[in-house]
Amino acid sequence: MTLKPLGDRVVVKFIEAEEKTKSGIILTSAAQEKPQVAEIIAVGPGEIVDGKRVPMEVKIGDKVILGKYAGTEVKLESEEYTVAKQSDILAIVE
Repeated sequence: MTLKPLGDRVVVKFIEAEEKTKSGIILTSAAQEKPQVAEIIAVGPGEIVDGKRVPMEVKIGDKVILGKYAGTEVKLESEEYTVAKQSDILAIVE
């Protein structure tokens, strides 16, 4: 089963946060912040504005920064994904 986003939505998978600080302290999962960097897994066709489709600015494989509480979390076949609108994406990581 796959997820195919509609409109201007994207499916992302968050990249795991560091388990160790720069000074070498190991963080428990409760102490770690929710990661904000994610990889785009699927992209919708784009939003329709005034009868014309507006193309998406991101593509599959892009690494992006999402807002902390952006999107809706879904679990599919033991994998966790987040479905978010393109406007929830703050930046592309290059």
